Amino acid sequence: MPDSAPSRRRFLGASLASAAAASASPPPAATKTRLGLDAFSLRSQGWSATEFLDFAARNGAEVVNYSEPRFLGSLAPDDLKRVREYADGLDLALEVGFGSICPTSTRFNKDDGTAEQQLERMFGVAKFLGSPIVRCYLGSSVDRTTDLPLEAHIENTVKVCRNVREKALEAGIKIAVENHAGDMQALQLKGLIEEAGKDFVGALVDAGNAAWTLEDPVHTLETLAPYALTSGVRDSRIWETEEGASVMWVPFGKGNVGIERWKQRLSELRPDLTFELEIINLRTPRVFAYRKPEFWETYRDVPAWVFAGFEKLAREGRPYTEAPQPPAGVAPRSDAFNRWAAEQERRDVEADLAFSREKLGLGRSA
Repeated sequence: MPDSAPSRRRFLGASLASAAAASASPPPAATKTRLGLDAFSLRSQGWSATEFLDFAARNGAEVVNYSEPRFLGSLAPDDLKRVREYADGLDLALEVGFGSICPTSTRFNKDDGTAEQQLERMFGVAKFLGSPIVRCYLGSSVDRTTDLPLEAHIENTVKVCRNVREKALEAGIKIAVENHAGDMQALQLKGLIEEAGKDFVGALVDAGNAAWTLEDPVHTLETLAPYALTSGVRDSRIWETEEGASVMWVPFGKGNVGIERWKQRLSELRPDLTFELEIINLRTPRVFAYRKPEFWETYRDVPAWVFAGFEKLAREGRPYTEAPQPPAGVAPRSDAFNRWAAEQERRDVEADLAFSREKLGLGRSA
């Protein structure tokens, strides 16, 4: 893969130099961390926009993030107005988002127009719904393996953000770039935000995705807290294997990344942010074979001191063997399997919302 040392220094080196000094203006002391729910947590339910709101309200959430337009069903102004009024009736705040804004990413959907057109369209949706942000992302871990290096994808994302700066400021909407599916580490996303412009670009800090980039989720939070606009939270279990480490996203309380400590640090650093559940509990782990030399071809940008925090979690972890499995005789991708998976998804989200209320002291009483 082509080396891109100047770009790497541009996005990683500058962030490393200022990492220790990263701090935000302290939020009001009376601010209380809100409990939110990303609609992606319930992606298999086939629900209407208002059914997501009903579920969130029943389970004590205070914010709902329609992180993909499909969860809204329609982007017509009259339909968005009805969703906003329905949410107001339930005293729920709203956030919105969509996918990749990097035109060179493998995750970018060119059928929906240019990245700039897609962002500007979602600025309008956000204004209708009263969302202060539009959530989006660069891509995924696959973008670490393309002929174009990750640093170039980051540069292209910065260009897109700069191209819509005036539109974002005019709309009063900020772009919340997520550390997504193994694409960027926290220091890289920090560099992207600083390069694009902190006045209109920030971070969606995802605790689960942090583990997919070989970093301790608490480090991710502490690095991005000054730039954060919202969060995406799920628990993770990390453990050593012969090849390196395995990572599984698991129910709250079943992980070893310290989800209680993560919430405590969020409340200390940025109590004005939402603790927003994006639940994706896995049935099988993702393996990171970092004891094989070739693994590092696509992870040369990982600082040793950051990886050391991840490796410590792996050494302390134990395999997770409690993941629910479909009943015997239920074939994968069959109608019976899909029904079971949708029911399990709903049970998982209800349990994690209950954990958030009862163990973390968040949300409203259900």
